[in-house]
Amino acid sequence: MHGTAPGIVGTGYEGVDLDAFLARLGEQRINVLVDVRLTPISRKRGFSKTALSTAVTSAGAGYLHLRGLGNPKTNRAGFGGSLQELSEARDRYSALLTDEAAETALDQLVELAKHQRVAVMCFEADEQRCHRDVVLHQVRLRLERDLVEV
Repeated sequence: MHGTAPGIVGTGYEGVDLDAFLARLGEQRINVLVDVRLTPISRKRGFSKTALSTAVTSAGAGYLHLRGLGNPKTNRAGFGGSLQELSEARDRYSALLTDEAAETALDQLVELAKHQRVAVMCFEADEQRCHRDVVLHQVRLRLERDLVEV
């Protein structure tokens, strides 16, 4: 899975099996899969950290788990709730991105996205209902800022 242009996209594994997920990464020419689950375990076969890392690496891409960008269990329900609950959950999660571990992880993602094709992964198929949407927004803002500063 060798990308043609650097950049960053989001992806979820809800509703697909491992083979379909890996095929999607290949179609998107992903160089590095970045897992932003707080705890990278899954009841879904092949999507726990070790198995997923092995599968992604075997398919020719890298795997990186950035725990510092995980969404705390106490904030997850809001992403599946009403629009008001979703807005509040996004705000709570955004506030968490100011801590040192999250800032460091965001910086890592920005640097990766400057040079490689990166997919930010969590479970949800609907990116608007997942904290990775907030992560992607922050990374894109930083990438734009870095371009302006050059």
